[in-house]
Parts: sequence; structure tokens; C-alpha cells
Amino acid sequence: MGFEAPDQFSRAFSLAWGSRDVAGLAAMFAEDADLLTLTGAWAEGRQAIADVLAGELAGAFARARLVTGRTKLRRVGAEGAVLMQRFVLSGIRHADGSDAGRVGAVLSAVMAPREAGWQVVSASFTVEG
Repeated sequence: MGFEAPDQFSRAFSLAWGSRDVAGLAAMFAEDADLLTLTGAWAEGRQAIADVLAGELAGAFARARLVTGRTKLRRVGAEGAVLMQRFVLSGIRHADGSDAGRVGAVLSAVMAPREAGWQVVSASFTVEG
């Protein structure tokens, strides 16, 4: 499952994250996509992405909320797009259960059209800093 246009990705990602919809998040990625996550995990392939996100969303990010900030979308011809999406995360928990405070993060995603619609082929979700 993809999305109809690159400008729909940020909202779809935020909604799926907020509802802890791991299958929905993973479906936004191409079968052979790569993802570097906020915790530094590097997942290769949709199933590995689903596995890593499931662990993170059940762990440190179980109560985390994303607030969308600045977005920059750049089309790369008809066959690609690069997105830079700023988020503020709150509700992150340390391993001991204490609140980690607010964190600024940037999701950088390279997207391409596929049979299922636009999908992410490579992304990095990193803490600003």
C-alpha cells in the first residue's frame, strides 16, 4: 500500500505512528526499502522495518506523540521525490520509565512511484541536534 502523491506521506506517517499501526507504517515502504530509525536501528526490507518499528513503538515510543513541524518536499523529475519533515516528539520513556522530555526530529524520505502508489525507498528518522 502506498499513497497517491508524495505530499500525502507526512500526514499518513503521523496518523499511523499515532495509532501504533505498524502494518500501515511498513506498507508505506517499498519491499526493498531501507530505514534508519530514531534509536539508530537500520532495517533493510519491509519486514525488517515492520519488526524494528513494532519493537520501538512497544518500547520507548509506546506513548510518544508526533507533532508535525516544517515540511519541505522536492520533486526529482517524474520518478522521485525527497521529503524533509520536522517533528517534535513527546511522551518518550527511558528504560527506567522516566520521561525523556521533548525531542526534535527530522524524517528524511526518498520516495518513488510503484505499482501500489508512491512508496518510500529509503528513509532516515533522526534526532535534531
